Amino acid sequence: MADYDLIARMNGCFNELEMALHDLGNFLGRLELLQARVFALPEVAKGEEHNPADKITVTPHTGEAAQHLALQHFQRLFIHHNNENVSSKSAVRLPGVLCYAVDAAEHQSALLLIEEVNKLKAELEHIVTVESGLAREQRFEFVHTHLRGLITLNAYRSVTYLNDPDSVRFGWANKHIIKNVTRDEVLAQLEKSLNSGRAVSPYTREQWMENINREMMDVKRLPEHAALKFKRPVKVQPIARVWYRDNQKQVQHPCPLPLIALCLRSPMMQMPKLGVLPDYDVTMIKHKYKPQSQPLSLLIKRLHLYTDHPL
Repeated sequence: MADYDLIARMNGCFNELEMALHDLGNFLGRLELLQARVFALPEVAKGEEHNPADKITVTPHTGEAAQHLALQHFQRLFIHHNNENVSSKSAVRLPGVLCYAVDAAEHQSALLLIEEVNKLKAELEHIVTVESGLAREQRFEFVHTHLRGLITLNAYRSVTYLNDPDSVRFGWANKHIIKNVTRDEVLAQLEKSLNSGRAVSPYTREQWMENINREMMDVKRLPEHAALKFKRPVKVQPIARVWYRDNQKQVQHPCPLPLIALCLRSPMMQMPKLGVLPDYDVTMIKHKYKPQSQPLSLLIKRLHLYTDHPL
């Protein structure tokens, strides 16, 4: 179990994060709002966290109403911020963008506040996921013992800012999180779970240890040259495509939180063109080009661990 110093630092970091988010919200609320557009997504009901999202209906908000929802959303960190029937296992997303006109001093202040928020978010995540030394299945209990009801994904998500974008358009992305790993790295992860001495429901401690030992043997049986990779599917995600005319460059951002666009005041200043996020329908997705993927075999289902070695 993590020591008292680590727990104190985690609580201190989180308290600083709450204050930094409050300061950022107050500061943005005093700036000149050029335009704002956010897209409310349906809340996920308890028990429906793993259901496929084949259709998603979007509810758009603009102007002051959009800004109000966005500033609230930045500070939506706890389960009790959700309605009672809303799942605590699925983080709430609010894609969109807030566009502000700023002078040089306001621009600098906004950057400092956003960077402080993101620094504290990264520090909190590092304390929980790395410094604690806890296995993934132990972190939930650790966090909720000391920060009861915290939705960690909401707390870890960074705030993205844009400098003088020409347009911001929105869409949907289907993807996998893919990470290449070595056999030793996988075995070390399994060893850590084994040594934790904790079971995962519905297994008893003995059954869970037996499962992990079997998984370790499956990995050890692979030849040394076998490729291993975690390939975890991610539910469809809202994204923003930002265009910068001067650089003739488009940048794509994940968009679980509203983006903050800072537009420097000048005689030639133009408001960014904002697109809309359409409703999502999986049957309407068309891939421009889908390359032939390397054939892989599923080795450990619960970890989404695949290998190129035939099983």
